[in-house]
Amino acid sequence: MPRYFAFLRAINVGGRNVTMEQLRGHFTDLGFSAVESFIASGNIIFSSRTRAIPALRTKIEGGLKRVLGYAVSTFIRTEEQVASIHCHRPFPAAEMQAAHGVYVGLMAEPPTAAAARELLALNDKVNRFHVNGSEVYWLGMPHQDESTVSMAAMERALGAPATFRNLNTIARLVAKYELGPR
Repeated sequence: MPRYFAFLRAINVGGRNVTMEQLRGHFTDLGFSAVESFIASGNIIFSSRTRAIPALRTKIEGGLKRVLGYAVSTFIRTEEQVASIHCHRPFPAAEMQAAHGVYVGLMAEPPTAAAARELLALNDKVNRFHVNGSEVYWLGMPHQDESTVSMAAMERALGAPATFRNLNTIARLVAKYELGPR
């Protein structure tokens, strides 16, 4: 049975608090198996016989809205897609090592060409962006909280919701689940 990775956007913001135990329970109640959470930031790993990612996304978002009372944008990736995110090198190695952080923004669909141009227009001395399919990479020289570009500004440029994870989190997922070429 295929294993999937669900990256949830803003599950615990604005005074909301859903424990990872509760979240695992919600995914189990939705009929998924082998449900695990990874780091307390809305990363859920699960198995499902369903192979249609849009159907999985609809089921999860609808189920979470019913039990939580608010919308939770959900971005699903396969094992192969998570491994691909990990292997993609959007910036020169020296810049990635010098950066305070390199993040990946996960979207449901690739941004339009116009949206990608708008995002890339946010490039400056301390923030660099790169688009690769449904992922947006952000190299930040300052700490994320000190950046001149906010996540809200990035989403406005993209014209669609996204959820961001540090590439270190992706690397840890790849290592834990032994993802990569087979």
